[in-house]
Amino acid sequence: MTGNTVRLTYPQYRAVRRLVHECCNYDGGNCLLLDDGEECVCPQSISYSLICRWFREAVLPTDKGLCAALLHRGRARHCAECGAMFVPRSNRGKYCDECAATVRRKQKAASERERRRRGHLEAEKP
Repeated sequence: MTGNTVRLTYPQYRAVRRLVHECCNYDGGNCLLLDDGEECVCPQSISYSLICRWFREAVLPTDKGLCAALLHRGRARHCAECGAMFVPRSNRGKYCDECAATVRRKQKAASERERRRRGHLEAEKP
């Protein structure tokens, strides 16, 4: 995000406001990084854009869906299983990390069932 700021929609703004409270530099509405002897309001808690670099790099990645929606807009996709936003690892990625394991397990079970069924049918054909 060099130079261009990300504008937030209202639901994204509310989600970011909830995350701001998890920032290690947030102290009762004030930012410890900007404190130079007098209290300074946390800019991320009052802004409709991502302006705090610390928040962008340290706090936002804790919410993977919001991070994908805001920072990886060109590469982010919706999971085919649950609909959550995620950043695929390759151009063939369809599922988020949470759903990928369950989908893979279901596909493997279906494949094994089909293999056993075919093996059983071939054994009966003498």
